[in-house]
Amino acid sequence: MKLQDLSVYRGPCEVLRNLSIEIPKGKWTSIVGPNGAGKSSLLQGITNILPIQGRISIDGIDIQTLSSKARARTIAWLAQNNDAAEEFSELTVYDTVMLGRIPHQGWLHLPSDRDHQVVQQVLIKTHTQSIATRYLHELSGGEKQRVLLARLLAVEAEILLMDEPLANLDPPHQADWLKWQSELLAQGKTLVTVLHEVQYALRADHIIMIGQGKLHFAGASNDPATQQALIALFEGRIRLEKLGNEWVSLPA
Repeated sequence: MKLQDLSVYRGPCEVLRNLSIEIPKGKWTSIVGPNGAGKSSLLQGITNILPIQGRISIDGIDIQTLSSKARARTIAWLAQNNDAAEEFSELTVYDTVMLGRIPHQGWLHLPSDRDHQVVQQVLIKTHTQSIATRYLHELSGGEKQRVLLARLLAVEAEILLMDEPLANLDPPHQADWLKWQSELLAQGKTLVTVLHEVQYALRADHIIMIGQGKLHFAGASNDPATQQALIALFEGRIRLEKLGNEWVSLPA
């Protein structure tokens, strides 16, 4: 996916300006930056939730030329927990996850056997099958997040955009999420995640850094230049240390 001279707007305010970035196909890219930098706005611009100027293309095709259904089958979107959970609060877990199959269904068509099969599979994967008949407003924050992740997986899209996917997840379920990332990459999916957890962002193949509405840096996560840029992005208030084969972020 290629972003060319992309600007994103919230009302009259330009929150991101002239970003030109290539997001590698079939890889995991994390987006990091300080609070208010414009990370969520970038994903919302890609998903057509916020208005944009500039061009977004996938395999050379401008996504503005795709039908809404084709676009929904290509790009799946996980909003921040509070926003999405409020939207679906009166639905059962099963029905919420089934919403992920809408891009594959005809107008007014009932869910197919394939739709039900996919929903069952992702409920099992996210350990939410035992709460499938409960309503979203009855669930804990971590349970809601796993349901929303199940809905994302149910789309079976080629590109998965995730805004704070680890929100409210306990350590075992964070480990599950990392395992899913590896499985999705093995399937050739393109993953884009907004993460505050720098140590997890550094596990991605590629990191995009946003600061004050502009591109600060983009590069491979294992490149020393990327790591130095990451420290500079947070004004030297973090340091990176190697722990085994992984990098962790600590207060400076």
